[in-house]
Amino acid sequence: MTTSSASEVENQGMWIIGYGSLIFKPPQHSFRVNGYLKGFIRRFWQSSSDHRGTPEAPGRVVTLVSLDDLKTNVKFHNDLHLYELRSTHQETEIKEGKESTPVEPIDSISHRVSTLEVDDLKVWGVAYYIEPKDVAEVKAYLDVREQDGYTTHKVPFHIINVENKNDVSEKVLADLPKDSLTGDFLIDSMIYIGTVDSESFIGPESVHETAKKIKSSQGPSGLNSEYLFELTKAVRHLDKENRSRDYYLEDLVKLVNDESL
Repeated sequence: MTTSSASEVENQGMWIIGYGSLIFKPPQHSFRVNGYLKGFIRRFWQSSSDHRGTPEAPGRVVTLVSLDDLKTNVKFHNDLHLYELRSTHQETEIKEGKESTPVEPIDSISHRVSTLEVDDLKVWGVAYYIEPKDVAEVKAYLDVREQDGYTTHKVPFHIINVENKNDVSEKVLADLPKDSLTGDFLIDSMIYIGTVDSESFIGPESVHETAKKIKSSQGPSGLNSEYLFELTKAVRHLDKENRSRDYYLEDLVKLVNDESL
């Protein structure tokens, strides 16, 4: 991955990908698109001492782990449980952090990481377009907001639909290339990732351990569980065909709501 700076994009506008709190707590932007990036998994494997925890008791927030890191980094073993490969859907609603109806356990499936391809892994999220006049201000804001272990990178993002269309969106989208296989609009977007080399990266961690930490943590930005609940609800509604549901997030919600945990 290559790093990106405001000076590189401030004359032409900037795209920024949101896969965590940026989905439900957006920066200033002109318009938003929903879609996905390939070759990553989303996990609550980034410690948070400035937003959803404290230096004495860090909480957990999401980051992305690339398939390359999953295959080559010594932190990971070959037999991981990958929620991203589940094919069934379970219909529930999350209201104020509680599931409205009882559901069967959401189980992951075991898969050997060495056999995976980039197209096997998709993380649904959003991308915001920042107009040139706002790039410096938004970039400065995000650099502070994402300072606890996150660094900037550029990754391809597949656009599925556009929200709050306007004159700017029509003009910007008209100039975008399309994926030759899917026909999706494709952007090369800036993203903040807490990589496996960051001191704040704590993965791999079991969903039970992560759920315990989320359930007990809070920081200046609020309860850690609120972050999980808001993110899970927001991700569910990114795609009308129900393809965006993240079963890892939903399993964490189930565990955090378990009074015996």
